[in-house]
Amino acid sequence: MAGLIPLNRLRAGETGRVAEVVGRSDQVQRIKELGLHDGVEIAMVRSGSPCIIRLAGHTLCIRANQLLNVLVRPAVPA
Repeated sequence: MAGLIPLNRLRAGETGRVAEVVGRSDQVQRIKELGLHDGVEIAMVRSGSPCIIRLAGHTLCIRANQLLNVLVRPAVPA
């Protein structure tokens, strides 16, 4: 899991790809129902709590502590 960070650690303007969702099965299921599943590209619009993220053309507002279970691989700046 080298290079993976919790989604809430991305800064505004940074992007990444969801690598894994961890936690209790009910938590994982809820997060995945929001569209945060393995392989999805995400962008942090506003960090903090709540975070605002964009994925698959949708914008979501989620409490930062809920994003601790979403591990992402940050995109390498060009």
